[in-house]
Amino acid sequence: MPKGPFASSVGCGRAEPEWASLNLVKETVGIDSIEEKGEKSEAPLDLPTDVKSGNLETAPKKVDLLIVGAGLSGAVIAERASKEQGLTSLVIDVRDHIGGNCYDYVDEHGIRTSKYGAHLFHTKFERVWEYVQQFSRWIPFDHRVKGQVPDKDGVKRLVPIPPTQETVNTLFGETVASEEEMQAWYDAERAANGEEAALSRVGPRLYERIFKHYTKKQWDKYPAELDASVLMRLPCRTTTDDRYFGDQWQALPLHGYTRIFENMLLHDPNITLRLGVDYFKERAAGTLPDYGMLVDTGMLVYTGPIDAYFAQQGMPKLEYRSIRFEEVWVPEPEEGYFQEAMVVNYPSADVPYTRIVEYKHVPNQPEAVKNGEVKGTLIAREYSSAEGDPYYPVPNPENRALYERYRALAEAEDHVCFVGRLASYKYFNMDQAILNALEIYDNYKEQGKFAPKRRPEEFGPGDGPK
Repeated sequence: MPKGPFASSVGCGRAEPEWASLNLVKETVGIDSIEEKGEKSEAPLDLPTDVKSGNLETAPKKVDLLIVGAGLSGAVIAERASKEQGLTSLVIDVRDHIGGNCYDYVDEHGIRTSKYGAHLFHTKFERVWEYVQQFSRWIPFDHRVKGQVPDKDGVKRLVPIPPTQETVNTLFGETVASEEEMQAWYDAERAANGEEAALSRVGPRLYERIFKHYTKKQWDKYPAELDASVLMRLPCRTTTDDRYFGDQWQALPLHGYTRIFENMLLHDPNITLRLGVDYFKERAAGTLPDYGMLVDTGMLVYTGPIDAYFAQQGMPKLEYRSIRFEEVWVPEPEEGYFQEAMVVNYPSADVPYTRIVEYKHVPNQPEAVKNGEVKGTLIAREYSSAEGDPYYPVPNPENRALYERYRALAEAEDHVCFVGRLASYKYFNMDQAILNALEIYDNYKEQGKFAPKRRPEEFGPGDGPK
């Protein structure tokens, strides 16, 4: 693999030609209205003082929709409701920025980085791909992951994850050279193992080296303590395709994810934005605006944790995993980079963090980075944690049963629409979150009510931590 940016002969951020050709994003596409208006900065826009004030006194006193959360779900509903129906929204968020966990920014060194970990856009839904092109220019990108994994002699080697022919050959000294040989290798491994679920998919040796301890670090649970659905998602490749995702459309927003939300929310007269606003405090104080002008609709769109909304019911809290980020500036790395890929996983039990992300590799960095003018690099070590902002619902029977109790309360709540990852206790990928919000808007057009068209689990598994 080339030193520096995770590249191939196709270009920076691209897989080898055989696999890059499967990505239907072939060139820069999409519309960036802010860029077309002459904006040159790569950093997020400076927001007006009243937006950042945390003060609702300057917000409208009456709106059609009160939307709690300025992430994907809330932004999509606000944008569609305005553009197609002329509905007004007040979007509030307790954080000091828009974009939810997708928020990225340019740090003091000039590197585009994500505050809440790497986000990789990929989708099989043409509707979603057509939708997001309205708010950003997009460039093709084939996400690939490497892992520091011990080989048969205990020496840690950098290999593709999910496992490919290269992974098996490097770790076990095999000479697999075709899909048929790789399938035969899997079959032989599985035959030697009588356990169920993921263990029987990849065999005991790959399972032990790549999946078992990584699962424990991510969830603080061994595989037997989690739903089998988590482990059945473990991919096992027979080809040389080292792309992490197989979806038809894979891309990065040219000027970062925050720009998408800026184009969706900032210049629409029907959408008012207020940051630093705690919905529960304002609700208790009686300072929320009147959002009761629509008949038979979900006038409150709530995207926060569903258990927080019903905290007064006295039920147990749902279990989440969070991530702690340890950022380190490396001033003079060899050849300008700390590692050979954007993401390197550490599945071994002897390393406390799960992975290291080095954002400098991605091709949507500012021009100064791409031109080699930024000599240092920023890395982020990720530690899974039970404390902190909720990221990943923990899928096991106890949490699933508890969520069903919360779901029953939500369905009985009048004029409230619970939408998104935290409100649905479901890890949605970005494209799934967008599609879910679009379908909720569809329901308003068709039935006059903001409500989900299908249950969260019907979207299938999200990426999440495997």
